[in-house]
Amino acid sequence: MFAALAIHTLWGANPVAVKLGLEAFPPLWSGFLRFALGCLCVYAWARYVRIPILPQREEWRPLVAIGLLFTVQIALMNFGFGATTAANSAVLIAANPLFGMLFAHYLIPGDRISTGRAFGVAVAFAGVALVLTRGAGLASPFGSAGDWLVLASACLLGLRLALCGRLLKSMNEVRLTFWQMLLSLPLFAAGGLAWEEIRWENLGVVPIAGILYQGIVVAGFAFTVNFYLIRRYRPSVMISFNFVAPVAGVLLGMAILGEQLTVGLAGGMALVALGLVLIARR
Repeated sequence: MFAALAIHTLWGANPVAVKLGLEAFPPLWSGFLRFALGCLCVYAWARYVRIPILPQREEWRPLVAIGLLFTVQIALMNFGFGATTAANSAVLIAANPLFGMLFAHYLIPGDRISTGRAFGVAVAFAGVALVLTRGAGLASPFGSAGDWLVLASACLLGLRLALCGRLLKSMNEVRLTFWQMLLSLPLFAAGGLAWEEIRWENLGVVPIAGILYQGIVVAGFAFTVNFYLIRRYRPSVMISFNFVAPVAGVLLGMAILGEQLTVGLAGGMALVALGLVLIARR
């Protein structure tokens, strides 16, 4: 439980780190640099603990599928984070366990949605709606483009975690972590070369620190530990410990980026966190 809480606290800071990195590195280049660092960290760990990194023949097809899904999900997330606040991003991306639980219900035998957990999903989705409307109800514009991109990324992240939970029954978590990142690198690089330019004039300590945090702390460390836990416990329960991430993200967005805590954001954060607590309370 402590490990799950710790890595999701680190994950909560990711929207802030992404926004800092985006000052110099556009979304696709940001993904490339982040996961190049993550690959190096995971590969070094695999060599240290002597885990074979080369997939078996039957693992290639699911790894390629997960790699493609991973690339699209991260690209949507980076574009979305850049188009909305870190606080909104932290709350909306934290909805991924809700989608993950729904997908796991159909994809993973025995991981069913109970009545109590369904109530938790409803509470959390009410919080998401409150964030999208900025607390002004249906009369308000229903979210910015950035908000919807982050929510779409959260949906794909939930699907990816549910699929990974199924794969981890027969595949090592370190190998899965490494290859989903490695397979994304040529796609991020191709997109960056075709459509983006690095803003070298903005390069400095802050954007570099943002990339290092994303690559080493989140991609290198948190991904591996999260898959380690998903392999040993039910995926829909373990990913539900993400309830700490929106709180950490909102507080860090206020402290580092000077963002404001609105009534709608506070209410949405509270409902999302409560819903995830209800889901994970067992």
